[in-house]
Amino acid sequence: MPMTRRRFLANATAGLAGVALGLPALSRRTWAVPASEKIVVAHIGVGGMGRGHVNWFAHHPDVETAAVCDVDSAKAEAALAQLREIHPDTKAVAETDFRRLLDRPDIDAITYATPDHWHALNAILAFQAGKHVYGEKPLSYDLAEGQAMLRACRRYGKVFQLGTQIHAGENYHRVVELLRAGVIGPVSEVHLWKGGGNPAPGFPADCDPPATLNWDMWLGPAPWRPYNPGICPFQFRYYWDFSAGVFGDFWCHIADLAFWALDPGAPRRVKATGDQPLGSMVTTPGFVEAEFEFAHLKMTWSSHVPDIPGVNGRDPGARFVGSRGELLAGYDWRIIRVGGADKEDIPEVPVSLPRSPGHQRNFLDAIRKGGTTESNLEYAVQMALPMHLASISCRLGRPLTWDADRQEFVGDDAANRMRHRPYRAPWVLPG
Repeated sequence: MPMTRRRFLANATAGLAGVALGLPALSRRTWAVPASEKIVVAHIGVGGMGRGHVNWFAHHPDVETAAVCDVDSAKAEAALAQLREIHPDTKAVAETDFRRLLDRPDIDAITYATPDHWHALNAILAFQAGKHVYGEKPLSYDLAEGQAMLRACRRYGKVFQLGTQIHAGENYHRVVELLRAGVIGPVSEVHLWKGGGNPAPGFPADCDPPATLNWDMWLGPAPWRPYNPGICPFQFRYYWDFSAGVFGDFWCHIADLAFWALDPGAPRRVKATGDQPLGSMVTTPGFVEAEFEFAHLKMTWSSHVPDIPGVNGRDPGARFVGSRGELLAGYDWRIIRVGGADKEDIPEVPVSLPRSPGHQRNFLDAIRKGGTTESNLEYAVQMALPMHLASISCRLGRPLTWDADRQEFVGDDAANRMRHRPYRAPWVLPG
């Protein structure tokens, strides 16, 4: 039989089973998928946002879905039923352990919408298994994980897209063009906001997990604790064991504008404060205030929507302050304030950025043709850095100085230990 791409990959990756358990991984070149073949994808974590993944990718005619996976078998089966409504003839299967997907040589790419503390392992083990990765935000649970993801992505030559879907929108492209064109002059300050608050689950008692849920696998590398309905399935993000709260959840969505337009580099100093949650078992602050000092820029984050003319409660948002005026923007709105007048656009500024074909299509095109993505891993690691620094500052209750060259805090052993949380055995963070 002819040696097709898939038969070659199947032969080349024989024996890959167990790669996620720490056995040697086989490095593979980045393969451009021929136009005559479909891109085969599998989805990990299909209880919430992951159902969106199933729907998005199933509607691309050049994609074949091979599997859906969730540690809750009921959710995996529900996602498979959703896929069958779109493609009644699908041969996809439902799994409960994502490592089975990594063992399959026919799968080109995986997507994940798992809890935040799983993101890094999902991505790194997929890279090791020769898969391209579309991963939900936030990028990683901690600083060291993001760096490990980047090393693995480079080593195995894979495509990565961070699921910041708003990045593909027309408004973000136009805001970046206007700022880069200097319509408000050199920018000296950026103020970001996203309204805060935490859910209030109270103090529900620990109990047995649902019969369909593998609770030990859901915890994965996170510290062991009994199952509690105030954490799983939907409120995990408000506990330090699993995430960084509203701040960690939304940082990348609005900070994306600032990093894309200004490329500020790494902050040199950060100071963050947050409220102490009361009256509920949640542990992350609902309201965070943070200040960042970059080489040529000051940036702030607030959990309160500012009382600025024109904002009118719109949330989230960003305010760029330049020498000639200011620009305010959010997901689908913008105000250019120059010379005492408000404008939505300046037609004289040319269109200079190529428009996105869609965030998922951009990912698929990078697999198909080679190249990078809009929200690639190099960019995502740099953009996530200030959020991680501020979270550590908030938890320690003091300002911190960051040495970007050494990738460490200056003179603060406690902060440096918080760059990575040791994993619960048997899970390890690959080097």
